[in-house]
Amino acid sequence: MTHQEKRAWIMLVVSVVGYAVYVAVVLSRVDDGRLTATPYAGVLLWTVGGAIAVSMLLEIGLGVVNPRASRVSDVRDREIGRLGDHVGQAFVVIGAVSAMLMAMAQWHWFWIANVVYLCFVLSALVGSLAKVIVYRRGVPQW
Repeated sequence: MTHQEKRAWIMLVVSVVGYAVYVAVVLSRVDDGRLTATPYAGVLLWTVGGAIAVSMLLEIGLGVVNPRASRVSDVRDREIGRLGDHVGQAFVVIGAVSAMLMAMAQWHWFWIANVVYLCFVLSALVGSLAKVIVYRRGVPQW
């Protein structure tokens, strides 16, 4: 398994776990049944920051466990990285357009923030999943 594939696995797992923790904490704080009244901003910031920190620590850990592993990217790694980024990027655009439309319709900021966060997570998830699949099955020939 190449270093880039390991990074894709880390991103895949950390993004899912981080978002699951966020959703669990926010849903556990719902008191009167109104999600929009639930405090979410601190949890959102902590789970995003935590996911970034955990990803960095796991990558450092991979380097410590296997210090002689090559980190050189070849053409195949760059192609797979580009493909995964293009696949995942669609969700960033979907999130931005959704947030813009929701703001124009004057939706509550709770929903806007959560749609943006969900789309970031979907971007990381789908992009990483595409990379892992291509690493396992090969680069498609168009």
